[in-house]
Amino acid sequence: MPSPWNVIVIVALCLAALAALVLLVRHLRRRREVRVATAREDDARGTYAFVINPSKPGAEMARTFIREYCDEHHIVDPIILDTQLDKDGGVCAREALDRGAQVVVACGGDGTVRTVARTMAGSGLAMGIVPIGTGNLFARNIGIPVGNLNAAMAVATSRGSRTVDAGFVQMLDSRTPEYKHRFLIVAGAGFDADMIDDTDPRLKKSISWMAYFVGAVKHLFQQKAKGTVQFVDDTGETHRQPDLEFRTVMAGNCGQIPGFSLMPEARFDDGLLDFEMIDTSGGVIGWMSLFGDVVHQTVVKKAKGSPLSFNSTIEQFEGRQATLELEKPQTVQVDGDIIGKSRHLRFGIDPRALIVRVPELPEGDVTGVIQPIRETGQKPEVVG
Repeated sequence: MPSPWNVIVIVALCLAALAALVLLVRHLRRRREVRVATAREDDARGTYAFVINPSKPGAEMARTFIREYCDEHHIVDPIILDTQLDKDGGVCAREALDRGAQVVVACGGDGTVRTVARTMAGSGLAMGIVPIGTGNLFARNIGIPVGNLNAAMAVATSRGSRTVDAGFVQMLDSRTPEYKHRFLIVAGAGFDADMIDDTDPRLKKSISWMAYFVGAVKHLFQQKAKGTVQFVDDTGETHRQPDLEFRTVMAGNCGQIPGFSLMPEARFDDGLLDFEMIDTSGGVIGWMSLFGDVVHQTVVKKAKGSPLSFNSTIEQFEGRQATLELEKPQTVQVDGDIIGKSRHLRFGIDPRALIVRVPELPEGDVTGVIQPIRETGQKPEVVG
């Protein structure tokens, strides 16, 4: 029988080997990202603007790297703008366009990307992304390197873009019911928004998106939302579901998060939103069942619950638009940003409204390829 010390040594060696393997895979992935990105043709002509969120960890290091990268790659006179409490990414992007920028690069997390996209959607000009911070879910979903400034900058400043959908939420009972609150990942009302609202930003900086689980615990047993949903499917037919009871409702443009798939069939360029209405019962048992549903759909890559599921439901459907009328106001979030409370919401999508520079294009996809930047003041044409 082996001694306890032998067992400890064997376990330690196994853990060390596993850690070495993880580091090797990460190193090889980073090398591939740089190789793929730098193999593209640089597009140094025209004016670039970089919108930086200075509150993000690593923002100052990124700022220095961006300046050095632009010097080395002959990107002349880049415009660098910082977001502020009273000047979000959308305002900065508008200033950049007014100053002649032809490509605007969002340097920050999902909030910075979302607000820059608000201005860039429909502009006909390309947007780049240099992920800084913790989540960076849209960058991950679209394939932009995360944690690799060199590769991300190479993608943002070289030719090769694709057009993607831009979702929006309208709070119809607000003072500005026509205003479109943009999202690129997921918008929601109810439990998911309350969870985000109660997540400590300091904890999020320390343990990334895992901090949301701490916020979730506070709302596991809160009162359910009640209301009526009306949605328009991909054929244009309208469906109405009255008197529903649920924990949360979400509309997704893309649905991958680290380790899991919230909406495995969501596509950011299909002109549709994927909707989920989630409910649980039976206390902790219901939430455990819901976790099993998420794991199951992650494994099978299909939007359906586990056959072993109990005390939880995930109703899923695709559509162009959905209107939600609630009995009581619910907290609303877009890509992790809280926008207030509402009883009357409309979720919608603007198909292929946003041009984003990406590392690789799907085979046969030419609709997202933009021609090189022309003379200052002229917009690039979208091919296809």
